[in-house]
Amino acid sequence: MTVHDRNQRGFSLIELMVVVSIIAILLTFVVPKIFDKPDQARLVQAKHNIKAIESALQFYRNDNYDYPSTEQGLQALVEQPSGEPEAANWQGYMDKLPKDPWGNDYQYLYPGTHGAFDIYTLGRDKRLGGEGVNADIGNWDL
Repeated sequence: MTVHDRNQRGFSLIELMVVVSIIAILLTFVVPKIFDKPDQARLVQAKHNIKAIESALQFYRNDNYDYPSTEQGLQALVEQPSGEPEAANWQGYMDKLPKDPWGNDYQYLYPGTHGAFDIYTLGRDKRLGGEGVNADIGNWDL
């Protein structure tokens, strides 16, 4: 047996219990905060998606001199639309349209009631109005 082998030893039961107790105490404070964040993360994701769609609409307007109509919808960012206003210089602005965090399509209105156009999600409850995760989130909030 070498000198190095004699100096090695494992953790005692007391030391392991102290470490486990510290971890348990920390988890009682951290876990509730982690599980409280999914709804907040969904709101952030919705806002991010709306900003991305808004940017694509700006590029669309720069190329085609107008925004797509409400009838042409946001699909005009993915596929060249027909009808008026004409999109003669259409380039393809998004590979695919994102869904809102609850799996629904984003809504689009042109001309908008809050600005040039409105992009919004109805929130978790899929109804106009609401509060918290049920609230409508639109480009007018950003």
